[in-house]
Amino acid sequence: MRIVGILLAAGRGSRFGGPKLLAPLADGTPLGVAAARNLCAAVPEVVAVVHPADRELAQALTVAGARVVVCAEAEAGMGVSLAAGVGAAADADSWVIALADMPYIGVDSIDLLVRALADGAALVAPCYRGQRGHPVGFSAEFGPALRALQGDRGARERRARHADRLQCLEVDDPGILRDVDTPADLVMTTR
Repeated sequence: MRIVGILLAAGRGSRFGGPKLLAPLADGTPLGVAAARNLCAAVPEVVAVVHPADRELAQALTVAGARVVVCAEAEAGMGVSLAAGVGAAADADSWVIALADMPYIGVDSIDLLVRALADGAALVAPCYRGQRGHPVGFSAEFGPALRALQGDRGARERRARHADRLQCLEVDDPGILRDVDTPADLVMTTR
């Protein structure tokens, strides 16, 4: 079974005030690279979707083990980036969709999703103390809908439409809920 990780890294980081995904974590690792490494450790193939202007990030994600896809229309929103990533691995059996501004997700949590998809799950996400988090796994049946996404709508609508099929896997990993939107978030999450 071919399961591909899709790392969405094409956002502009406007709330952060600059190149958020290159901002260093406490250990000096750029946060986007940390997210890529975690995804690459759990999924054998990873596609990272980047904005055309993010050459330094693209290089860093390549070194981290991801195949980089430049999304020329990234300014149109997350849906377009997600469609580009899934389209770059259209023949996969499943995808694990991860956000590059979530560097604290544990490899074990991602691996749990990969195993659930390999066992036939159609739609799967981790949950921490009852709260659904990221990443989210989709089987191939969702491929056409994911490749058709446009604008700033991500996969949330698709997931909501099929909520009855969503398997929430309980994990002991608060990282599935922790994203970095502003420099203050980065300071808060490194304590």
